[in-house]
Amino acid sequence: MEDCRIIELYWQKNADAISETSSKYGAYCFTIADHILKNAEDSEECVNDTWLHAWNAMPPQRPNVLRMFLAKITRNLSINRFNARSAEKRGGGEIILVLDELADCLAGGTDAEAAYEVKELEECIRRFVRGLPERDGNVFVRRYFFTEPVSSIAGRYGLTENNVAVILSRTRKKLKDKLANEGYL
Repeated sequence: MEDCRIIELYWQKNADAISETSSKYGAYCFTIADHILKNAEDSEECVNDTWLHAWNAMPPQRPNVLRMFLAKITRNLSINRFNARSAEKRGGGEIILVLDELADCLAGGTDAEAAYEVKELEECIRRFVRGLPERDGNVFVRRYFFTEPVSSIAGRYGLTENNVAVILSRTRKKLKDKLANEGYL
């Protein structure tokens, strides 16, 4: 079923919206969750929670790209679950590595000014990624949005793990410079 029709089912509050979404995007959302959580049961729960969040969000939201809308929900739920699990002294996984890698670029406090600038920062990063060469942008997004392991990214693009690490390192440096120039660091 086409995305516009699935979205329309959500707007009509038709329960078929969830089954159609699950059928079309279930494996995709599970992969996102599993890259973060590394636990099938937790990942499956996050995917089910994604459907609930989508149901509650539409209406009033009408996503332009359903796939990315669902990806963001799944990712946020998975990170929240990961943080809860970590607080209980359990867990581990790719998300720790990803956050450590980005720590230098996103250093700063959690004061009110930083909270106020979050939307502007998101847009700055979005423009930065869109301005990258296509492969570098894809590698960056796969690592830092979808939290894919370096080995998986290397296989996907026919690169060595070292090459992917170099691309990510150079891109992080460019991002850090961009954020410094824009006044975020």
